[in-house]
Amino acid sequence: MAVEIPPLIKPSRLRHRGGLAGELMAEFIGTFVLISFGCGVVAMAVAALPGSGRAATTTTIFLAAGDWLLVAWGWALAVTFGIYVAGGVSGAHLNPAVTLAMAVRRGFPWLKVLPFWFAQVAGAFAGAALVYLVYHNAIDTFDSAVKGPKTDGHTLASFSIFATFPAPYFHGGIWGPLIDQIVGAAFLVMFVVAILDLRNQAVKANLAPFIVGLVVAAIGMSFGANAGYAINPARDFGPRLFTWAAGWGSLAFPGSVAGQFSGYWWIPIVGPLIGGIVGILLYDLFVGDVLYLRHDLGELPEAGRTRPVKTIDRDDETGRDDETGRGGGGKKGPDEDEY
Repeated sequence: MAVEIPPLIKPSRLRHRGGLAGELMAEFIGTFVLISFGCGVVAMAVAALPGSGRAATTTTIFLAAGDWLLVAWGWALAVTFGIYVAGGVSGAHLNPAVTLAMAVRRGFPWLKVLPFWFAQVAGAFAGAALVYLVYHNAIDTFDSAVKGPKTDGHTLASFSIFATFPAPYFHGGIWGPLIDQIVGAAFLVMFVVAILDLRNQAVKANLAPFIVGLVVAAIGMSFGANAGYAINPARDFGPRLFTWAAGWGSLAFPGSVAGQFSGYWWIPIVGPLIGGIVGILLYDLFVGDVLYLRHDLGELPEAGRTRPVKTIDRDDETGRDDETGRGGGGKKGPDEDEY
C-alpha cells in the first residue's frame, strides 16, 4: 500500500526526514496520540461524563472501584495506537525512560537521547493542548460545580486529567511515590524488552504494540492508585507544562497542594528514568544473559531442563563420534591414543 500512495511532499524535499528528523517527527506524533487518548479518557471520566448527565451527579467520579478500569483500558489503547502510528519509523519509544534504557543496554545512540526526549515532551504538550481544546467546557463546568479548595479556580481533580499526584496516605512524603514510580517503570521496561527479545518468546507479526498496551493496563490495575502511574516522564511533564501555562498554577509547578504534598513535579520524571534502567538490567541479569549464552553456545535446551541434551553425529566410515573421536559402544577407533 505504501508504494501505491504518492508522498504528500515531493520526494526530493523529504531527504532530510529520512534520518533523525523523521524519527523525531514520529516520536512527536506517536506521543501526541498517546496523550490525546490517555488524557482524553481521564477527561471523560472526570469531567465529560458527569457534566453531560451520564453520571450520578455533575461532580461524581469513580463511584466504584470498577470505574478505574475505564482509565486503565483507555491508557492501554492510547499506548497501543501511539506505537502503531510511530513504530515503523522510530521504534516508538514515546517515553524518555524507554529511550534511556535502550541507550544503556540496547545500543541506542546516546546522541539521539536528548532529541528524542524533546520530541516526546513536545508531543505530550500538544496532546494535552488538544484534550483541553476539546474538553475545556466540561472542565470549566466541573471546576465551577465542585465545592472545596481550589487553586486559581481549578481543582486537583481537573488537574488529574493531565498530570499525576500522590495519594493522601503518603502524607506528602517523597519516598513512597518515588519508589512507586521506580517499580512501575521497571516493570514497563522489563516487559517491553522481553516482548521484543527474539531469543525469548517474542511477539509475532505486528502484535507487539497491542501486548505493550496490555502491559500498561496491567500496571495501571496493579500499581496505579499510589501516584497515578505516570511511568513516563514525557507523559507527565508535557501535560504539566501545559496546565501550568493554562492556569493551574502551583498545582502544576512546583506541584503542591497545601497540607497534602509539595514540590512533587520532579518525582514522575526521576522515578521512571531510574526505574527504566532497573527494569532492563534486571531482565538482562536474570533472563537476557542466559538467552544470549545459550544462543552463543548453539544450545537450545527444552524449557525447564537444567542440562541441554547434545546430539552427536557419527562418521559413517569410521564409526567414530564427530565431537569425541570415540567409536560406538565405548571402543577406541583405529588411530585413537589412550587418554
